[in-house]
Amino acid sequence: MAVHDDRPLLLMVRTGKREFREYLLRSLAPAYRVHVFTGVAPTWELDYVDGATELGSLLDVTAMAEAAQRLPDGPVAGVFTWDEARTLQTAELAVALGLPGDPAVTARCRDKLLTRRALAAAGVAQPASVPVGSLSQAFAEAARIGYPVILKPSDLALSVGVIKVTGPEELAAAYEFTSAVRHGALPDWRPQVLLEEYVDGEEISVDAAVHDGAVTPLCLARKEIGHPPYCIEIGHYVHGDDPLLHDPQLLRLLQDAHTALGFRDGVTHTEIKLSSRGPRIIEVNGRLGGDMIPYLGLRATGVDVALAAAAVACGLPPAAAPDRKLVAAVRFFYPAQPGTVIETLAFDRAGLPSAVDELALLAEPGDRRSPPPQGTVNGRVAYGTAVAATAAECEQALDAAGAALRVNGEPPAEHG
Repeated sequence: MAVHDDRPLLLMVRTGKREFREYLLRSLAPAYRVHVFTGVAPTWELDYVDGATELGSLLDVTAMAEAAQRLPDGPVAGVFTWDEARTLQTAELAVALGLPGDPAVTARCRDKLLTRRALAAAGVAQPASVPVGSLSQAFAEAARIGYPVILKPSDLALSVGVIKVTGPEELAAAYEFTSAVRHGALPDWRPQVLLEEYVDGEEISVDAAVHDGAVTPLCLARKEIGHPPYCIEIGHYVHGDDPLLHDPQLLRLLQDAHTALGFRDGVTHTEIKLSSRGPRIIEVNGRLGGDMIPYLGLRATGVDVALAAAAVACGLPPAAAPDRKLVAAVRFFYPAQPGTVIETLAFDRAGLPSAVDELALLAEPGDRRSPPPQGTVNGRVAYGTAVAATAAECEQALDAAGAALRVNGEPPAEHG
């Protein structure tokens, strides 16, 4: 006699790389029956999911909806993705199945220009921003806004193509750099370049769950930026007792931004600058944060971002009660030289501090990797995480992890 399984059925559209997403599926598996829609045969996911459907394309929402309705263990309680490139299709799929999702709002978050326009219409604090279609227009707008300025693509993630320009003598090369960015999966894609006011201050990110329009912060990370002027995110720190989690001005800004975008149900990753004139919204993404940020939140606070995300995907309020106050951090490592062909890659774990948590290798023999600016996300060869009582202990642990890494027998690039 079959045993009834009353766990809700959760439909996942793609999963991502094991090194960055396994911990999320590990959290979901006990509470949900997870079924994955994937474009390739699942591998590591099979340890955590109850089923998988390999589809020819994850761009055909009609085909995905038909496949979802044929699932023998349905009905589907919620649909979500961690993949930036599939957020719009996932929202469309959710609507097709009568589940929480809004493609128009998702598109507004996906395109930074649409985000800027929605926030501006509502008077939400953000940098001045304008699309520029030529170098001459970029010169004119930079002169109007005032240097320094930021150039970025309107439709990419992980700081790809983002560069700070301190004066007119740097603008031509910077504009060429951002304009030359390409999307690996879309050969005909070309960036819409945004020129924005530079905002001073520390940059943070907030992963949040939104249920019926109410925003619940889950995880606040303080960014570690390196390789100037390219604004590369090389690490993050999450403090379990971060006072910003209770700052009324920041929380009001976060809520106002989501209200302005019309975001009512789902998860977001919002980037904010704590400027000398008050906090300013840099961008709002309709997905969980990458770079292991939700994992850091789990280790530092006990709040399980994966479970909160699944709850709002199913139309339920999220659980977000912290049960600890630690510090967790991650740092990413690059080879020292451009065009490095990986021959050997390893951490020497002997003697590492106890605060070192996870060590992961992100390249294999034969891969070619470069430090920024040639390699941003795709240039990374490894990462390390640390968990301790203080940020200083985490920093020392990550310094030790970097010193223990060898890329073809050599130490990695300096992380600053």
